[in-house]
Amino acid sequence: MEGDFIRINKTLRPLSWVYGLIVRTRNLMFETGILKTRTFDVPIISVGNITVGGSGKTPHVEYLIRLLMKDLNVAVLSRGYKRKSTGFILADANSTARDIGDEPYQMKRKFEQVTVAVDKNRCHGIDMLEECGVKPEVVLLDDAFQHRYVKPGINILLVDYHRLIIYDEMLPSGRLREPKEGKNRADIVIVTKCPKEMKPIDYRVITKAMDLYPYQQLFFSTINYGGLEPIFNGAPKRMEELVNENVLLLTGIASPQQMVHDLSPQCGHLQPLSFSDHHHFDAKDVQQINDTFATMEGPKCIVTTEKDATRLEGLEGLSDEVKASIYSLPITIQFLQEQQESFNNYITDYVRKNSRNSILVERKDDNKPQDSNYSGNRSRTISFRDN
Repeated sequence: MEGDFIRINKTLRPLSWVYGLIVRTRNLMFETGILKTRTFDVPIISVGNITVGGSGKTPHVEYLIRLLMKDLNVAVLSRGYKRKSTGFILADANSTARDIGDEPYQMKRKFEQVTVAVDKNRCHGIDMLEECGVKPEVVLLDDAFQHRYVKPGINILLVDYHRLIIYDEMLPSGRLREPKEGKNRADIVIVTKCPKEMKPIDYRVITKAMDLYPYQQLFFSTINYGGLEPIFNGAPKRMEELVNENVLLLTGIASPQQMVHDLSPQCGHLQPLSFSDHHHFDAKDVQQINDTFATMEGPKCIVTTEKDATRLEGLEGLSDEVKASIYSLPITIQFLQEQQESFNNYITDYVRKNSRNSILVERKDDNKPQDSNYSGNRSRTISFRDN
């Protein structure tokens, strides 16, 4: 089942072979020990992909934050892609998207009690978390599947349903950053952005095509949209209110097609205005946004992503009409096939077994079988307490 948005440029395949040779050599150097991988005495969970473009990393990291933050001191470490700073930075209330990157900034704003830091060198970043006195009980590495200098306890690989890696090719003819065999390093593979009403045959076809090893866990997730939140002023808006409005969908993300597909049926009319991923808006862009919105007729509003909102909120020159009409659209992820409990148990069991500063208090229903697998056939309440 080939993805809807895959485009292969066959004329660039010779360059892809050269690039693939370089990446394979690098991976071989890690596997043979020429390049060293470090382990740490704190549970580390890595979330990433092997493709260029969005696969839903941020909402999946946020899912893990919500799962773990009630009981643990959670730290998120990101490289801070396209930030205007260098080195290690520990985010605080005064940090901006320019300082730490839009995605870390988004997470820090949503989860104030969670430690968020950025460092291109992930080993150095983990060391600095200790030196700063954070002493995290679990570290979530954002976009680190290919950062092999750190050995995570759980390696999560995200694969876009619309661009399955098994049908893709290496850069530049395709969008793979390393050979598809790189998926073999994953402990968990999540097929993201799935349709909510996937047919059983689709699950079976993808499961067979992914060809995972028995030790690897395969999950499927979909996107849920929340209520619309004003960026500047005004009241929140329900998605149902868009049915009679003309919507300008303003995005600076890698793959806006999913949002266009999902929102179009819910709007009177949807007009996309798309920029490149992590785009830093300038005066020319501001003028284009103002002019485009001014030409739209009837009841209208602007919808953008949470990530884009972090860069738009401090932008100068937006018209009063735009500011009064622009909303961010929060998204969360939901596991399909009733896989949520199985996924949660896999994560919390790993943290329990590898935690250095906490004792897991596990209360099991005596009437349920006490097996050790992650099949989701048992109900458990998990909490942590300090030593």
